Amino acid sequence: MNQDFSPDRAACGFARDIPLRLDDSEAAALRAGARVGISAAHESAHLHVAGAAPYVDDVPEAAGTLHAALAPSPVASGVLRAIDRAALLAMPGVVAVLTAADIPGANDCGPVVHDDPILAEGTLRYRGQPVALIVATGRDRARQAAARSGPCLDIEEMTPVLSAREAYARGDALVPPALLVRESAPGALAAALAAGPHRLGGQFSLGGQEQFYLEGQITYALPAENEGLRVLCSTQHPSEMQHLIAHALGWRSHQVLVECRRMGGGFGGKESQSALFACCAGIAAARLGRPVKLRLDRDDDFIMTGRRHPFEYDYDVAFDDEGRITGIEATLIANGGHSADLSGAVMTRALCHLDNAYYLPEVAIHGFVARTNTQSNTAFRGFGGPQGALLIEIVMDRIARHLGRDPLAVRRANFYGVADRNVTPYRQTIEDNVSAALVDELVAQADYPGRVAAVAAFNRSNVVLKKGIALTPVKFGISFNVPHLNQAGALVHVYADGSVLVNHGGTEMGQGLNTKVAQVVADALGIGFAAVRCSAADTSKIANTSATAASTGADLNGMAARDAAITIRNRLADFAAARHGGEAGEVKFANDVVRVGGTAVSFATLVRQAYEARVQLWSDGFYATPKVHWNPKSLHGRPFYYFAYGAAVSEVMIDTLTGEVSLLRADILHDAGRSLNPAIDIGQIEGGFIQSMGWLTTEELVWHATDGRLLTHAPSTYKIPTANDCPAALHTRLFDNPNAEPTIHRSKAVGEPPMLLAFSVLLAIRDAIAATGGVGADPDLRAPATPEAVLDAIASIEARQP
Repeated sequence: MNQDFSPDRAACGFARDIPLRLDDSEAAALRAGARVGISAAHESAHLHVAGAAPYVDDVPEAAGTLHAALAPSPVASGVLRAIDRAALLAMPGVVAVLTAADIPGANDCGPVVHDDPILAEGTLRYRGQPVALIVATGRDRARQAAARSGPCLDIEEMTPVLSAREAYARGDALVPPALLVRESAPGALAAALAAGPHRLGGQFSLGGQEQFYLEGQITYALPAENEGLRVLCSTQHPSEMQHLIAHALGWRSHQVLVECRRMGGGFGGKESQSALFACCAGIAAARLGRPVKLRLDRDDDFIMTGRRHPFEYDYDVAFDDEGRITGIEATLIANGGHSADLSGAVMTRALCHLDNAYYLPEVAIHGFVARTNTQSNTAFRGFGGPQGALLIEIVMDRIARHLGRDPLAVRRANFYGVADRNVTPYRQTIEDNVSAALVDELVAQADYPGRVAAVAAFNRSNVVLKKGIALTPVKFGISFNVPHLNQAGALVHVYADGSVLVNHGGTEMGQGLNTKVAQVVADALGIGFAAVRCSAADTSKIANTSATAASTGADLNGMAARDAAITIRNRLADFAAARHGGEAGEVKFANDVVRVGGTAVSFATLVRQAYEARVQLWSDGFYATPKVHWNPKSLHGRPFYYFAYGAAVSEVMIDTLTGEVSLLRADILHDAGRSLNPAIDIGQIEGGFIQSMGWLTTEELVWHATDGRLLTHAPSTYKIPTANDCPAALHTRLFDNPNAEPTIHRSKAVGEPPMLLAFSVLLAIRDAIAATGGVGADPDLRAPATPEAVLDAIASIEARQP
C-alpha cells in the first residue's frame, strides 16, 4: 500500500517543501531516522520542471565574452594543404582564426592513445573533423563563418574507408587485436566444435547509437589571474578536461580549474569527447585573454562527435540436445572510427560480457577495433557490455529454434551455476549468482507460460499481424576495467548552524547522483535531507577524479562522502560524550537529534557547541574499490567487484506488410541490491530499457556510401524513442537482493545494466517474424530492427520456404 507521508515536511524534500510518495516500509524507515532506502525527490526536480536549473549556457556571460565555432572538413579523407586565414578573418565579426599551428602545447585530446588531434594537421580523417577554430563577437557570426569555410580550405581528397568489415579485411586496427580464451586443455575448443551434436555458425550486424543528450557539447572558458583558467564544462570527467587543457596550453594542471554543476544528459558522450571542445575554448581564452564560449548546435554535435560503437560478428557454436553450449568461438569487429578514443576498453568490456548469464566451457573471443574514416566512436551507457552480451542472446535464440525448444528452457540450461559451472571466461568466480531465482520470480510475475500460449494462439488465427514474446536475463559487471580508476574522494563541511555541504568527484547528469550522496550523508549524520547540499563537481575541491561512468557514481562517491561524514560524526560523538556524559560509542544520531547519557540535544545545537570548543567540523573522505585486479595482456583477473542481475519479458506485435513494430507490454525485474532510492532506481531502469529499445529498433545511423557524410544528423532523420513508444503496460519491480559485497548500504549500480533488458524486445521481434514461417524458422534480422530490417527478415524466411 502506498501512502502520503510527510510528518516532518523539511525531512522529505531538499531545498523545497516536496511531499513524497512512500510505501509502508519506506515510511517506517523514515520515521525511524533512515535516510537511505527512501524515495526522496531528486534534489533538482523542482528546478527542472520549472525550467530554472542552470546549465553552462545559462551562466551569465562575463563582459567581453567571445564565441567560437569549428570549421569542419568537407571530406572524409584527404590532405589539408593550406587554410586561407585572411579570408576567414575578413568575415563579419571574426576576431581570430586558430589552427593546429597556434596550439602552444600538445595538439592531442586522446584519452588513452595520443592519436586524436584537437585541430586537423595535414591529414583529414573524417567528414566534419575540425580544421580551424573561428572566434567571433557573437555565436551566430562564428557559426556563419565556420559554415562558409569550405572555399578557404585547400584540400586533396582521397577515398575513405567507411566499412568496419573492409578495415578488418585490410587488417587496419586502431589498437592491437584482443583475444579472450578459456580452454580446459590445448585444442579443447576445436575438439568441442568438431564433436558437438549440433553446430551453428553465422554473422550478425549491430548498429551504433547517438547519445542525443538534450544539452549539447559546451564549454565556457574564462581567463584567471597569473596564467590561469576557470572552465565551465558539460563533462562527465572534469579532471581529464583539466589535464588535457593544461597539456594543450603547455601548462600544469593546477593552472586550470574545471567545474560542472550539472549536465543535460551525458550517456558516455561527455566522458572523453567533451575534451576537444574544452581544449578549443581554453586555448582561445588563454590566447586572446578574453572569455570564450563554444557551444555546438545539434547538427555539428552529430557530425563532430562519436557514439556507441557499431559491431559486426562472426560466430561458430556447438551444443548438445538440451541446447547447452559445449564450445563457442566468436569474432567481434567494432567500428572505432578515426582514432582510438576509449575503443580498447570498450572492446575489453564487450569481450567480458559476451557470456552474459551463461557458462561457456570452451570459448575463444576475438576482438578487433577497425579504423574507418568516420567520427571516433566512444563511451555509451553500457560501454561495450551491451554489444558483447547481445551476441550470446542471438545465439541462444538460434539454438532454441534449431532444436525446436522453448528459448527460455535453452537459456536456463546454460545459466551459470552456484557451486560449479560458475567461472567466467576471464577467470572470475561468480559468488553472488541469483539469475535462476530472479528469472523464476519474473516468470511467475509476468505469467510467461500463459502468455507464450496466448501468443501462439493469436498467431495461428492472424495472417498479417504477428505477435512475439521473449524473456532475456542480465548479468552485468560493475567496476572500471582499468583498476586504478576505481577510487573517489569527497569533502564534507558541517557549518556552525548544522547545515552540511558536500563536495564529491562525481558529476550530476540527471541520474540522481547528488540526491543519493546527500541521502548517504544525511543518514550518516542523522539529519534531514534539507540540511544537506551537494556542490558542483570542481577540480579545485576534489583532485584526480575518475569519470562519472561505468555505473560507479554512487558506489564510489557515496562511499567517499560517507567516509568523510562518519569521521565528523565520530568527532561529534567524542565531544558529546565528553560534554554530556556517557560513552562515545553509545551516542545516537537520528531525526536531527543527538542522544547521549540521557541527554537529547538538536544536531544544530551540538554542532554550535562543538564549533565553540574548536572541534574540526569538516573532513575529507576516500574510497578505493577492493578486490579488483586485471591483466590487460591475458585478459584474466577480477575486473568486476560484483554483478548486477535482472530480466525482462517483452511482448510485441509486427505488421508483416509494413514492418512496423509495437511493444505491447514489458515486465521487468531488476537487481539494485538494497536500493538507496527506489524511485530514482526505477526511473533509471525504465529509462535504460527505453533507451536500449531505441538503439535496437529505431535509431539507425546512415552514412553516404562514398563521401562519408552522416545522413542521419538531426531529429528529422534520426529517430529516438518518444513517450508514444513506451508500452501501454510497463511493469517494473526491484528484486530483493542486498549486495553480497559491502557496497554503500549494500546497494548496486543501476546506470548501465538496464541497457541489457531491452534485448527481450529484439528477441520478441525475432519471435514474431519467425511466426511467419514454419517450425524452426530462423529469421536473419539485423539491428536496429527498423521496418526495413523487419521486412528483409520476413523475406529471408519466405526465401527459404519450400
